[in-house]
Amino acid sequence: MTRINVTVDGVSYSDEVEPRTLLVQYLRETLGKTGTVIGCDTSNCGACTVHLDGTSVKSCNVLAVQADGHEVSTIEGLATDGRLHPMQQAFHECHALQCGYCTPGMIMQACDLLKENPDPSEQEIREGLEGNLCRCTGYHNIVKAVQQAAKDLSSQAVSS
Repeated sequence: MTRINVTVDGVSYSDEVEPRTLLVQYLRETLGKTGTVIGCDTSNCGACTVHLDGTSVKSCNVLAVQADGHEVSTIEGLATDGRLHPMQQAFHECHALQCGYCTPGMIMQACDLLKENPDPSEQEIREGLEGNLCRCTGYHNIVKAVQQAAKDLSSQAVSS
C-alpha cells in the first residue's frame, strides 16, 4: 500500500491505495465520486475524464499514485453554491445528452477546451471533443451546448 495526499473538488484526502489502483477507481470506490464513470477501461471513450491540475485526463489511464500531491476536479466539483456550472447548464438547456453516460466526461473535456480556446468554431469544438465518445447522439446538441457555454462564460467575464 502507498499513501497518497490529493485534493479532490477542493477537499484534501490522505489515503492508502494499492499502487496499481486507477484514479477512476480511487475516485469512485474510495471517495464515492460516482459521477466519474467507467466506460471502457481502455482510455478510448472519455467517459471518465476529470481535470488533473486543471488539465483534462482520462482517469482510467492515470494511476491514483500519480495524482499524489495534485489537485483533481470531477463533475461533482463543477457546481458552486448550488448553481450549475455554465457548461452543465448549457448541456441541460441544449438537450446535449440522451442516456447521459458520456455527459460527465464530455462536460469536463468541454470545460478544458474552453479554457484553452474561449471562442472555438464548430470544427474546433468537434476536434476538441474527439477523444470523448457519445453512442446516442449525433453530437449536434453537444456542439450547440459548448457554443452556448462559451457565450455564457464570455458574458460572465465581461460583467465581472
